[in-house]
Amino acid sequence: MSFRSPICVVDSHTQGEPSRVVVSGGPDLGSGPIAERLRRFSSEFDHFRSAIVCEPRGSEVVVGALLLEPVQPDSSAAVIFFNDVGYLGMCGHGTIGVLATLAYLGKVGVGLHRIETPVGIVQATLHKDKSVTVENVPSYRFRSNVSVNVPNYGVYAGDIAWGGNWFFLVSDAPCDLIPENRTTLIAVATAIRSALQESGITGANGAYIDHIEFFSPPHDAENSSRNFVLCPGASFDRSPCGTGTSAKMACLYDDGKLPAETSWKQEGILGTVFEGSIRAGHDGEVNPSIRGRAWITGESKLLFEDDDPFRAGIKF
Repeated sequence: MSFRSPICVVDSHTQGEPSRVVVSGGPDLGSGPIAERLRRFSSEFDHFRSAIVCEPRGSEVVVGALLLEPVQPDSSAAVIFFNDVGYLGMCGHGTIGVLATLAYLGKVGVGLHRIETPVGIVQATLHKDKSVTVENVPSYRFRSNVSVNVPNYGVYAGDIAWGGNWFFLVSDAPCDLIPENRTTLIAVATAIRSALQESGITGANGAYIDHIEFFSPPHDAENSSRNFVLCPGASFDRSPCGTGTSAKMACLYDDGKLPAETSWKQEGILGTVFEGSIRAGHDGEVNPSIRGRAWITGESKLLFEDDDPFRAGIKF
């Protein structure tokens, strides 16, 4: 395997959740639709993914973003999101981090921008206060009140919804959604994900449900809800999760509990907040928007020595 060294990255966090944007030195994925470039990335350059976000240069919580040349001339950028175990169709906090990074690099200014992702084009607005509103891909509830028997934990019921990734959303959280309970929350959520797979419970067209989301009342009465989100792998989202909030709002709209154009303040496990809303779409879909803020935390060059046994990352 080879690396174009050095690889230049800009790090940020969105409401507590870290992102690492690769701004130069990435693999040549050619041209064409972003979904096709993702397939080439995963089949030929997966070592690059793990090298960027896995230890010793990253960690399981870091979400990577590879900047690409967009297909459409009116798009500001194209991006492929990935983490320590694979690839993400869309990432809400990551999109906010990408736009903050582009602004930091002087490539975009205040206003509306189109960002191409493997699951479609999202629109993101950079505001004067440096917050970003992401207009996510259309979202919807696929199935409601689905029960699954989880070994050692009993029966859990939840909704299956799409918000740019597939989610199983559970209102009956096993414990208080606070950082001190993260070990229990990870264990139960991982068991639920495994039980869904073993039971043959999937998203549309047999899609693997790789995100598990617990909900509870908010700790701050100014907010609408609190959540905990298990991401693909064993990491949990430090932010309120943009795609997870989109999926939740789609379910609430389907239940008649969230009118269009109404603010929904989703509190994450750290107490940080995404403010969301939806517009009615077609065939039960909604068009969700998420507003949050990212802060730049570093700019660096990643180096790869030929004899480094972990130049492609440490995979657990």
